[in-house]
Parts: sequence; C-alpha cells; structure tokens
Amino acid sequence: QQSASALHVAMWLSEQNAVEKVFYPGLVAHSGHVIAKKQMQGFGGVVSFQLRGGEREALAFASATRIFMQATSLGGVESLIEHRASVEGAQRRSPDNLLRLSVGLEHPDDLVADLARAMNQ
Repeated sequence: QQSASALHVAMWLSEQNAVEKVFYPGLVAHSGHVIAKKQMQGFGGVVSFQLRGGEREALAFASATRIFMQATSLGGVESLIEHRASVEGAQRRSPDNLLRLSVGLEHPDDLVADLARAMNQ
C-alpha cells in the first residue's frame, strides 16, 4: 500500500508548477526507472522532491502539512516529511529546497490534499 500511495503522490507532485523536480524510481521520467522496474515489485514509500524556491519555502511547506509529520525516519506506517538539509548539519550536501517524504498508510487522496493545502499557503 505504501508503494502504491507513494507512486500516487509522486505522480501528483510531478504535475505541480511549484515543484522543480521529483525523485521516485516509479516515475517513468526517473533515470533509474528501467532498472528499478526489473529489480522491484513496488518502488518503495520514499519520495523526494525539490520545491521551487529555497530553504525558506521548503521549511514553510514542511511546517504547513497536517498529515505529514516533520520527522527523520523511514519505514513507519505514518507519513513523514523531512527537510533533508536541516538534519545534515554544516557539511550538508542536499539542496536547500529538497524535501523527503516517507509515505505511510493514510489514504493517498488525503496525502495529496495535505500537500496541496501546504503548497497553497
């Protein structure tokens, strides 16, 4: 269920003007899609994306979600959002506008609605 929901969320994100780039191997446009399709039955529950703008916009977006809780963890049943650069410290390598989602078991339409609301704030 998490893989199916993550694909749903990734596809929606890839259609948003406010999103610069989506990283999810389940998307045909992903550079690793062909090999992932051969190796995997599902594409996992982690989706990363770059929001247009910088750190300020990414942090505001993460703070505006209601279903996605801000946390650094993977593999739980609840949906989480993380501003990766914030947890990397001074030696950070992630772009300032990169957000990582760990998609849980909530209904995918509810997750998309949460992201859409955050995007509109």
